[in-house]
Amino acid sequence: MEYSIRLEHHAGRPLAVVRRCAKQQELSKVVPEACGTVWNALRGQGVTGAGRHIAVYLDGQINLEVGVELDGPFAGAGEVVPSTTPSGFVATTTHFGPYGQLGKAHDAILQWCASNGHALVGPNWEVYGHWHEDWNRDPSLITTDVFYPITPAGS
Repeated sequence: MEYSIRLEHHAGRPLAVVRRCAKQQELSKVVPEACGTVWNALRGQGVTGAGRHIAVYLDGQINLEVGVELDGPFAGAGEVVPSTTPSGFVATTTHFGPYGQLGKAHDAILQWCASNGHALVGPNWEVYGHWHEDWNRDPSLITTDVFYPITPAGS
């Protein structure tokens, strides 16, 4: 798959998340379970305006925040805490296909940043498209947006 990398200015987005640490091979289990924990807390508190699932990768050890985008602030509920995506310039692309192939989108962004002199700054994240029944029949329709905060070249 060929990726179209974009440079955008991203406004921070409020989140409700749980914090986890996982190994690469555990992500396919940890992320959905964590999203379920967050949704249960949001439903229990009657929070409206919740959006897509998100995973924020805080470091190379795969310490992460997993949860849901929100339209506004969230006070927290037990292990579900408020957070936000970083604001500022990002390199971003959309991955179409199974989650197990997301590494290709990450690699494309990293290569693009290196080739264009952009410095990586801070955690990266993935925003998962809303689930659709067609994805069961055709996983190539699954969409995931990948973001890396950067300092643009020459800044």
